[in-house]
Amino acid sequence: MTEVHEHAFVVQGALVTDVVGTLPAPVLSTPGLIAMMERAAQVLATHHIPPGTTTVGFEVCIRHVAGAPAGAHCVARATLREIADGRKLRFDVEVLEGDRTLGVGTHERRVVPGAAPPASLP
Repeated sequence: MTEVHEHAFVVQGALVTDVVGTLPAPVLSTPGLIAMMERAAQVLATHHIPPGTTTVGFEVCIRHVAGAPAGAHCVARATLREIADGRKLRFDVEVLEGDRTLGVGTHERRVVPGAAPPASLP
């Protein structure tokens, strides 16, 4: 099984860090990198789960191998590798800036009951 979802994003806002002022300029943080990987996997997961359910991140194993400055245009890519027991979705994930790999690894999500749709406002 191989299906891919890509999510383009700009390194900005909550995705950046300057490591409490110890870097000369803000860069993509490791938590930001992981968040974009998880987002790509979550969007792809929605195509493979029953109605009324959602997924939650369960395991992340990544390497943050290169930096990207604030303002960089990047792509998070998730490739669905396996669905086990109908509830465990396993992904290969990566973040790229052009042809340059910023982060690479694996991510697992689990199917859980979804929240009820919000009530209509009067």
